[in-house]
Amino acid sequence: MMATPLPGLPERVTIYEVGPRDGLQNEKAVVPVEVKAEFVTRLAHAGLSTIETTSFVHPKWVPQLADAEELLGVLPRSGNVRYPVLVPNERGLDRALANGITEIAIFGSATETFARRNLNRTVDESIAMFAPVVERARAEGLWVRAYVSMACGDPWEGDVPIEQVVSVASRLMDLGCSQLSIGDTIGVGTPGHVTALIEAMVAAGIGTDRLAVHFHDTYGQALANTLAALRAGVTVVDASAGGLGGCPYAESATGNLPTEDLVWMLDGLGVETGVDLDGLVATSRWMAGRLGRPSPSRVVQALSPKTEQS
Repeated sequence: MMATPLPGLPERVTIYEVGPRDGLQNEKAVVPVEVKAEFVTRLAHAGLSTIETTSFVHPKWVPQLADAEELLGVLPRSGNVRYPVLVPNERGLDRALANGITEIAIFGSATETFARRNLNRTVDESIAMFAPVVERARAEGLWVRAYVSMACGDPWEGDVPIEQVVSVASRLMDLGCSQLSIGDTIGVGTPGHVTALIEAMVAAGIGTDRLAVHFHDTYGQALANTLAALRAGVTVVDASAGGLGGCPYAESATGNLPTEDLVWMLDGLGVETGVDLDGLVATSRWMAGRLGRPSPSRVVQALSPKTEQS
């Protein structure tokens, strides 16, 4: 591949890998903890420096991640890699702190319907629930990320006004979060919408240095939307190795942006990521074998032997 830069893009992009958490939480079958640990370790060896590892949600709601403590207990953590976890409430924070976690994420919604389905609370109630979590986490010296989901559309409410998304995002950041990930949970966003959303965030005081983007590829727009976000100044992009994942509370949310497809595009643009594409593809092929199905990533498919694709 010949790298051909485009003007207006960052020199380096940080990939926030979500496969072990956002990817595996959507699996019908529970993946053995030793497979999860090896998955995270392989991702780290491939150069991913930020890997969202698991979630301290109640096992009743996401049984696929009920082994969070066990996973963190057997995972050989590298000092050069960040291992944030999702924390829904104070009980989740207690568990995170007990396991030596130094970075957490909270998960808010831009719409009332998804807030109720995902958190069993209104938007106001969910922000009130997050407030003591963020306050305690910051007091303990933890780094805190906020997700705002349904940022481009909602399967029950339809189009979501940009000002509504910005309002919720601002309230989450006002709690004391360091980073905001804009989530197109059902993948309906397009580049113009993404650009307008980021510009509105910046106008509201949330600079691109504190923004990340999280795109799903339902309509094949994830890479186009990512390029639009990079042109708007964002330098942190969420992605999932092999394109694993979706959302258990929104059936129309298909897989995340595959990390391999993102790295291929960024390599071609001459944008640094620190990720070894061959090692990453090998990792996703390995995980696809454990899950018993081929990876949906186009790059994984293109770089895999034809015998594995038949």
